[in-house]
Order: sequence, then structure tokens, then C-alpha cells
Amino acid sequence: MLSLSRPTQWALLGLLAALMILTRGQHFASVDAIPSASWAVFFLAGAVLRPAWVFPALFLLAFSLDVSAIGWAGVSDHCFTPAYAALIPAYGSLWMAGQLYARWHRDVPATVLPLALSVAGGAVVCYLFSGGGFYFFSGREADPTWSGFVPRIVEYLPRYLGTLSLYVGVAAAIYAAQFRFGAAAAASHRP
Repeated sequence: MLSLSRPTQWALLGLLAALMILTRGQHFASVDAIPSASWAVFFLAGAVLRPAWVFPALFLLAFSLDVSAIGWAGVSDHCFTPAYAALIPAYGSLWMAGQLYARWHRDVPATVLPLALSVAGGAVVCYLFSGGGFYFFSGREADPTWSGFVPRIVEYLPRYLGTLSLYVGVAAAIYAAQFRFGAAAAASHRP
């Protein structure tokens, strides 16, 4: 089980919020230069942050970034439709996948398998809500059908899963290095 002190959780919340601010859409960086970390932020927050208010706070941050990008930065409002509401369960599925992983986590190398399963499962459910929500409810498709949506899953899900996996993998590597360094330091101070 992941167990972090309150100050560490606050620091991680700040880091995750900063990561979202720096990578979400075209706010500060080109999407092509730095892929959006939003999916990873919600997964990691679910895994390491205990307060329930963190989810709505992060969603409000994402919403605020999108609104300000559209209103002040001239970003297209193409994705800002009634389907935007589908992002709540989409990001919620990543949050819950992170919480599920936190229950499975042990400080052993074998924890990589439950991490991979949690990331993959969360990504699939998230895409079904986010991509499916946009496809079926945005009004941008003339005649949305399941047979029309399946090719979008095949086209877009691997990229989203890859980006999510990259960010979560980096976070896991940092955690593992910190854990290993901390354990080595503690062992060297024992009498």
C-alpha cells in the first residue's frame, strides 16, 4: 500500500498540478512538443493522494485551463461541447484505477504487473468515456455508430495509452529510485 506523509502528499499535489498546467493542450507548450499529462495526473493522484477533494480540484483546474485557453489564448473550441461532461467519468476512471493500484502496491518489483494492469484498464475505460462521449454526444459527427467508433479506438487509444504509460513509468522509476535510496540510507545508519 502506498503510504505517504501529508507534507509529501501536498508536494505531490503541487507537482501534479504544475505538470497539468505545463502540458495540457496548447496553454504553454505545443501538444507535439510535450504530450498532455492530464490522464497521468488523474491516475497518479488517485494512487498517491488520499483526500477525496483532490479529484474535483484537479478537474476544476483542467476545466479552468481549457476555458482560459479558449477565451484568452485563441485555442479552438472544437472539443468544448456538451460532451465535455464525459470527462468527469473519464478522469474518474483513471482516478479509481490509481486508487485500485494503491491497494495492490507493494515495494517489490512484482508490483509492476498490477501497475500495468491498472494503467491499461484505466486508459481503456477513460477513452471509452472521453472519446466515446465526444464521438456520440458532441454533435460533430453526422451519424455516430458503434462501427464508426471502433476505428477511432484503434487509432487513438494506443497513443493515449503510450503517453499515460510514459508519465506513469517515469513516476514509478522515480519512486523506485527514491525507495531504494531511502532504504540504503536507512541501512547505512543502523548500528
